[in-house]
Amino acid sequence: MSLPSAPPSGPLWPGPTIGTLTLRALRRYPDRIAFAEDSGQLSYGGAAELIGRFQRVLEARGLRRGDRVGLLAGNTAQAWCAGMAVQASGMATSWLHPLGSVDDQLYQLADLGAAACIVDADRFPERTGVLAEKAGDVPVLGLGGGGVAVPDLMAEVEKAGAATACDLAQPDDIGLVNYTGGTTGRPKGVLRRQSGVPWIMSLGTALDFEIPVAGRYLAVAPITHVAGTKVLPVLSLGGTVHLQTGFDPERALATIARERISMSLMVPTMIYALLDHPALDRADLSSLELLLYGAAPMSPTRLAEGIERMGPVFSQLYGQTECYPISVLRRAEHSDATLAGSCGSPVSGVSVALLDPEGNPVPPGEPGEICARGPGVMEGYWRQPELTEATFAHGWLHTGDVARADERGYLTIVDRTKDMIISGGFNVFPREVEDALTSHQAVAMAAVFGVSDEKWGEAVTAAVVLRPGAEVTEEELARHVRERKGAVQTPKSLRFVNTLPTTAVGKIDKKALRATWEN
Repeated sequence: MSLPSAPPSGPLWPGPTIGTLTLRALRRYPDRIAFAEDSGQLSYGGAAELIGRFQRVLEARGLRRGDRVGLLAGNTAQAWCAGMAVQASGMATSWLHPLGSVDDQLYQLADLGAAACIVDADRFPERTGVLAEKAGDVPVLGLGGGGVAVPDLMAEVEKAGAATACDLAQPDDIGLVNYTGGTTGRPKGVLRRQSGVPWIMSLGTALDFEIPVAGRYLAVAPITHVAGTKVLPVLSLGGTVHLQTGFDPERALATIARERISMSLMVPTMIYALLDHPALDRADLSSLELLLYGAAPMSPTRLAEGIERMGPVFSQLYGQTECYPISVLRRAEHSDATLAGSCGSPVSGVSVALLDPEGNPVPPGEPGEICARGPGVMEGYWRQPELTEATFAHGWLHTGDVARADERGYLTIVDRTKDMIISGGFNVFPREVEDALTSHQAVAMAAVFGVSDEKWGEAVTAAVVLRPGAEVTEEELARHVRERKGAVQTPKSLRFVNTLPTTAVGKIDKKALRATWEN
């Protein structure tokens, strides 16, 4: 018996599109609860039908395959289904961060050449009105009315009647244009094709992140960012996604206990808030199996505190908009003292090299820039070929993160290349100073950065948040760092602050801190 001939061109199997994976998961468990939120529940079958209805409404509005659509929403089932309808229709989604500025959101829509912008008008009525007024030729469509004069897609969905969702996308269609946080300038659009999106949305996560089968996932970080990459893996394994917009530590703890939550994802600042909240010690966390953390480094001292008080549930993920995921430090590996501060080992399907500025591998144990290859890597920056070429120098994606690797391949991030401080001719990595500061029992959080200085070139500077009720002097903290790291890394200036500013994705905004110090 002869085998059928291969197609005349192209890969034999380019891989599933995001729509194919999504609809496959939703049809597998039609009667289970896919999403739960304060306003109600939505079954797997109901989610599949809602996607089909959205597809019908978007088509009636003239949106077609190849279009790019901006979306601004909180953590709701309707928003997630709308985004999936866009992608399953062969269009690209581009999420606007709910904490982003108006200027950045308008820039994103213009840079994207968006055919439309879908906004959760009930949760963001004021922003909906501003975008509708200032977005020019980009029509703004509401998920709900919100008292704003924009078309209400939810009303149109109700009138659309029953509809069967279908995947109309092709593997080479653009599926996702995610924009970076913009901490070093204007946000940059990160481009991925339909064939590449499933890796970051499902396959890479399911392979390496120990997602519980039939788990109950508390999505409290924005699903427009990394928390959203866990939704499809949870649904693929028959679980339920509990959605909350906005983070309140007491509410999160109560939800974990009441709904028997088995997993969640939080940025370090959220975890610090849990540890500092009096409700933690009386909360029932017995159902919690997995607490993923990432998007920014976590203090080793506070991580150890979290494990002691919340249990061995912590798992660190590392990646970035341009490549996700890159590495993971699994739960059991947190008990290995030699891995303290590590972000784990590379995930399946991702190659990692530590390179010097000339593109050569660094000697073992020496710091080098993390460079990556694999299916999670972006195709490039949207409409920025020169920046794309520079980012892919030497045939690798350059992450901008500096790390050391041990003999087993475990990575320990030293810092961002752009955050490194050159003080008195010496290189100072802020994260090492931050870890020294947070090892003091009085310190809850710390941010270290360089400020222009005539004598030092850059002066090591620190902003420190104390734990509730704690007291310590600036001199004592400086002495604490000097004893652990030496004089070069000891802050020349240190201030106590009540809070640290954060970017839209929950990272500490050092650009804003530096501007405050220098003005």
